[in-house]
Amino acid sequence: MKMYLDAGTTWSKIISTKEVEELREFFVKALNNDEKYYYILPSAKLKNYNFEFEKTTGHMSGKNGKKPENEIISLVKGVMGKIDKNALVLDLGSRDAKWIKLKDGKFFDLDWNTSCAAATGATVEMLLNFYNVKTEDLIFNEEKYPITCGIFGLEKIMDDVSNGVDKKDAISKFIHGIAFNTWKFAKNPEKIYLSGGFCQNECFVNSLSKYCEVKPLGRFVLVEGLME
Repeated sequence: MKMYLDAGTTWSKIISTKEVEELREFFVKALNNDEKYYYILPSAKLKNYNFEFEKTTGHMSGKNGKKPENEIISLVKGVMGKIDKNALVLDLGSRDAKWIKLKDGKFFDLDWNTSCAAATGATVEMLLNFYNVKTEDLIFNEEKYPITCGIFGLEKIMDDVSNGVDKKDAISKFIHGIAFNTWKFAKNPEKIYLSGGFCQNECFVNSLSKYCEVKPLGRFVLVEGLME
């Protein structure tokens, strides 16, 4: 059995060539096939296991024994031959945002933002937990907060909620602001292939779709790249 790990700050994605009994509760059934088994679990739980990984990537993967592969390299390998030959792929995670651009089917350009929490999943997860709101309860809002800083964005949400704005609407405006910033960060492309947890956030996908065509790739792109 071989196992591959993308250990993000909040969530870890694992692909195994055989079923892993210890990870059964984290099994992603929709992605199962005859050759691969997919798992998503909180990164904090990785320390509970003593797995040997063939390859790793991600912010937390250095804590699992082997030198991790660079996330950009994993991202490139994960999409190569699976998308348009001239395309931009954005990976939006818990703590950072990064994009790569292909030209004629080859890696061409990149950018990586690790400095601003206004464009990360951790901020959204914190808001959802604080206000006891589920992701599926959020809907696209035409309005958006002009987010230049995650802290100021949180302050705006709390002020509006305290003044009677519905908490779901406030969070949706925040997510719309993140989507707009993401599109600008990616240099205003006409199409974005989206990787990461935000693929499952319909409010974010619909918000980003206001500015460009969006093709969600799911949460396992980087770990799939490890298997190439």
